[in-house]
Amino acid sequence: MKKILIGVAVVVVLAVGGVMYFASNLDSIIKAAVEKFGSEATKTEVTLSSVDLSLQSGEASLNGFRMTNPDGFKTDQAMSFGTVSVKIDTGSLTGDVIVIKEVVIAAPDITYESGDGGSNFDMIQKNVDAYAKSLGAKSPGAGGGEAKPADDTGGKKIIIENLYVRDGKVALSAGILAGKKITVPLPDIHLKDIGKKDNGATPAEIASQLLDEMTGKIAGVGKAGLESAAKAAKEAMDGAKKMMEGAGAGGGVDDATKSIKGLFGK
Repeated sequence: MKKILIGVAVVVVLAVGGVMYFASNLDSIIKAAVEKFGSEATKTEVTLSSVDLSLQSGEASLNGFRMTNPDGFKTDQAMSFGTVSVKIDTGSLTGDVIVIKEVVIAAPDITYESGDGGSNFDMIQKNVDAYAKSLGAKSPGAGGGEAKPADDTGGKKIIIENLYVRDGKVALSAGILAGKKITVPLPDIHLKDIGKKDNGATPAEIASQLLDEMTGKIAGVGKAGLESAAKAAKEAMDGAKKMMEGAGAGGGVDDATKSIKGLFGK
């Protein structure tokens, strides 16, 4: 009996030690998971500076998120966030569906780069859709194809009651800008009850839905900004041409040069 009790005590100590180790290292585990699966899904390099989590309050913050661009784009990053704050319904942690009350992505810094085959966010969206499909998840941007029901994909499901993207900005980059960038505000985004209709969504489905929404907003802002830049460039060139034709040479060339430089803030 004594040996049995000693054996039970050892098991208990190991179990408690394991739980304490897991709890004390949960922040680093989440950080590693975000970087690993984020990079795999987007085919970019996803990094995170730190994670602060309180299991008692159900609040967490993800700090220093950064995503580079897919191969083939010149700018150094697609997006970065200073802080992503999360509020979790702690009572749902032991169930099959985890309920997240609120996610706030504050002041994202986004680069929209237009290329011959589409933008950087078009490529990221395609990568995430393909990743979600490979896991049997439903993807709003996949554009067809059969997917397994959410209940058959395994693992915990998630419901997000409110997700906000606030105070973001988009830096536009394209050949028409001659290496310069134009920064414009990103309209706020508010998504409600993500995954609620299907009693929970997988992380891949949630990532795809959020990226689908953000890509739509970013693309709208990007196209409008680039069209405005193209129009301004054309007007500047037309004005420069008239100046040169009117002056013949000399001062007309100088005035034309100033007009073109003024377009890019020089």
